[in-house]
Amino acid sequence: MAGGQSPRQKMINLMYLVFIAMLALNMSKEVLGAFGIMNEKFERSNTQLEAKNELAYDGLSKKASDSPEKYGELNQKAAEIKSLSADLVSYIEEVKNGMVAKIPAEERTDYQVMDQADYLDQRFFKGDNYTKEGQEFVNKIQNYRQKVSAVLDSFPQLKNTVIDRFSTGDDKGKVKNRDGRPIDWLDYNYKGYPMIASLTKLTALQSDVKSTEDEVLNAMLGGKLEEEVSMKNYSTLLQQPKSAYYPGETFDGSVVLGRTDNSTKPNEVELTLDGRKLEEGKDYELQGGQVKFKFPTGRPGDHKLEGKLIFNQGDGEPIEVLVDNKFAVITKPNAAVISADKMNVVYRGVSNPMTISIPGIPDNRVSASASGLSRASGSKYIMRPKTGREVTITASGTLPDGQRISTSSKFRIKDIPRPVATIRGEPGNVKMPRKNLEIATVGAILEDFDFDIKLAVGEFKFKVPGQPTVVVRGRKLDSRAKSALKRAKRGDIVQIYDVKASISGNSGYRLKKVSPVAIELTN
Repeated sequence: MAGGQSPRQKMINLMYLVFIAMLALNMSKEVLGAFGIMNEKFERSNTQLEAKNELAYDGLSKKASDSPEKYGELNQKAAEIKSLSADLVSYIEEVKNGMVAKIPAEERTDYQVMDQADYLDQRFFKGDNYTKEGQEFVNKIQNYRQKVSAVLDSFPQLKNTVIDRFSTGDDKGKVKNRDGRPIDWLDYNYKGYPMIASLTKLTALQSDVKSTEDEVLNAMLGGKLEEEVSMKNYSTLLQQPKSAYYPGETFDGSVVLGRTDNSTKPNEVELTLDGRKLEEGKDYELQGGQVKFKFPTGRPGDHKLEGKLIFNQGDGEPIEVLVDNKFAVITKPNAAVISADKMNVVYRGVSNPMTISIPGIPDNRVSASASGLSRASGSKYIMRPKTGREVTITASGTLPDGQRISTSSKFRIKDIPRPVATIRGEPGNVKMPRKNLEIATVGAILEDFDFDIKLAVGEFKFKVPGQPTVVVRGRKLDSRAKSALKRAKRGDIVQIYDVKASISGNSGYRLKKVSPVAIELTN
């Protein structure tokens, strides 16, 4: 105070100072009450956030159970953050309970009496150093920051928020006070503060933890939703009502989008192929949201794939996607088609094998008709011509669009060519000793014929020069023929002619007259 003042003035000044002190004291009490009100709001907010987070954790856990490929990894990260958060919140609550332990329960809302700083000063500090409990408090926050930020590597923005939110100063644990001087983070935030102020700051720290959980859950589920709608998870598929088109037709297919990521993997697959149930691992595999088949195509023809794919939704209600598709199997070409014009020939008396098909149409949707024509299997037919000189074969089929087409081809009917007599399997002019001829077998063959037809000989005529003709029944010389052979001389030409032959298994067909065979005797 300035000198030269009267005693009265000095008294007035002293009273003024006392008045100012009283105002400051009242202001301090009101501030303490304000901290208390803030603490209550933080407590209520924490309770609401905890309930909200718990519902989100439960929902994510259920999604992970229903769709492990889609939500399993996120659920594991969320569970780790939940555990770390619960540990830190529980630890802070233990510190708060210690602060108010000596205050009767009915007085814990009288915040104006919570003006002492001795509890945390004694628990956290010893002179200029930290106590064991003080260092533990700092370590708990640092551990939470490091482990949670490590879990959030795939969420960089949120990771940086966590690092800033739970910062405990620089590398040396220092922060700058309002004078710009470095000071320990714990000193700056908790040393010398009234109890209610420290209590409120601890509750706010718990609120930061619960807010972090809320932001993490929102980021995870929001990121998954963004991933689901991302066009990166789609590929284009060509959808068309039929598998093949013909010149002049209008192509009426369309390009559609199909999901190709594991998040669309069905929970159940119930499929059948032509009524047969398909088995996972054997007939199909689930890859990238696709049901990838690996079953044999089977016989030529139409095949039907039916069933449903079942997806479990988050609300527990399964969604069924029906499958009703067809695909066609056609005979695989294994050779070029080369035909000689005017050489469409079938032979009477034999089973002529034929292949009849229409490109692009399965064999089971192709039919062929003609006199003497019968189906063996698939595209294989047998033609057994009857009377006449020509036969017309008509092939018909139904295209995938339901249109029916028909094609006809004419074939000439020819008789089996003239057989040739043989002796000892040799035709024409043969030389052999007398003794060999006596035991030789007479036969008949079709030289250079496309069909391997077996001919049976039942009778022939045997002529030795100067001797009467002998009719022999059977395939070898009989006693009368051998007797005539004994009168033959060396160099004589013996003839076997007028051979009666028939087709083995088709004796009703009359062959042309068999050409003779001549034998020159060598002794």
